[in-house]
Amino acid sequence: MTSNRERQQRAAARARLAREMAERQAAARRRRQRRALIGSAAALVLVVGGVFWAVTALTGDEGERTESTAFGPSAGPSAGPSAPAECEWREEANAWAVDVGTPPPDEPREGTQVMTVSTNHGDIEVTMDLAASPCIAASFSHLASQEFFDGTKCHRMFPGILQCGDPNARGEGYREDDGKGGPGYRFPDENLPLGQDPPYPAGTVAMANTGPDANGSQFFFIYEDVNLPPNYAVVGTITKGLDLLRTIGEAGHDGAYEPSPGGGHPNTEVVIESLRVSDPA
Repeated sequence: MTSNRERQQRAAARARLAREMAERQAAARRRRQRRALIGSAAALVLVVGGVFWAVTALTGDEGERTESTAFGPSAGPSAGPSAPAECEWREEANAWAVDVGTPPPDEPREGTQVMTVSTNHGDIEVTMDLAASPCIAASFSHLASQEFFDGTKCHRMFPGILQCGDPNARGEGYREDDGKGGPGYRFPDENLPLGQDPPYPAGTVAMANTGPDANGSQFFFIYEDVNLPPNYAVVGTITKGLDLLRTIGEAGHDGAYEPSPGGGHPNTEVVIESLRVSDPA
């Protein structure tokens, strides 16, 4: 027959086991949260003009300089991943993907290409260095040939940053799923600004992502120096239209994504009327 003492001991043991299980579950939650901080929901500190802003990662599917020479292709960061010998296009299947095939093989790897983003406010030109980011340039060239970006909106703004490239962000107003779209593929990182200070100076264009090696079609223009972690592959350099972006940025955003993932829809609507990429030069 079980004594009161034995019953008390068993109850105490069960209580200890319950506490241990609760502690393990809490630890697992903390680990998941830490991993999330590194991935697409990462809580970052964005520094613009010496002011700290609490934001989350520039996800998708993120000083005064002259526009003409300060961020030319030869001045780009060199410490990031080297360009791969062959671009890898991984299938991306989700409800918001717009499948337009994948870029053709034998992408050019020398010289530069100019991406012209024609908006309802004027043109923005971006020079891409084919030696530093051949897969990014190949992706934009392919998507441009499919008119993938035409008629889409830049759906999200942070201080100093305007994010665009969701093929589904169209029409009047904004929707809750704006920012989730992309092409039917993902590709690995290249041309990360490791060791550069600041990692993303004004005039940079970079890829938004949902984590490492998860680039699609979304990208962001940077019109003020920002200190984001160097987790976003550099597309190229704005050589025309930086003042245009700063004017758009002055109107701010509506805070629709606050407090998480951060930022909001730009108060000044920005529509990409067309996006085209020149032949290599």
